[in-house]
Amino acid sequence: MPHGISHRIDEAMHRCIDECLECHRVCLATAAHCLEAGGRHAEARHLTLLLDCAEICQTSANFMLRGSDEHKRTCAACAAVCQRCAEECARLADDPVMQDCAETCRRCADSCEAMAA
Repeated sequence: MPHGISHRIDEAMHRCIDECLECHRVCLATAAHCLEAGGRHAEARHLTLLLDCAEICQTSANFMLRGSDEHKRTCAACAAVCQRCAEECARLADDPVMQDCAETCRRCADSCEAMAA
């Protein structure tokens, strides 16, 4: 990371970056799980949301990592998508992988919401 950027990333932003990267990883792994599980798990709308969530999480982390002044905008979008993904994953309550994804998305949504404020 270039020296000029690292000093602008405070502890809260570091936590948000970590939450975003973890949510990105979990959503991609959950999408693979859903494809294997089939049925309700593999509905196109659900898979699209998981991939959208992974993508916006990675984008938000990238904006923060490079010190973009626009990170608040991406974090606001990330919070909204993560919250929606958490709600969708929580509907599949009988699956621990889905519950883990829901919890990860909730943590990321909370962190991004705080960063967007």
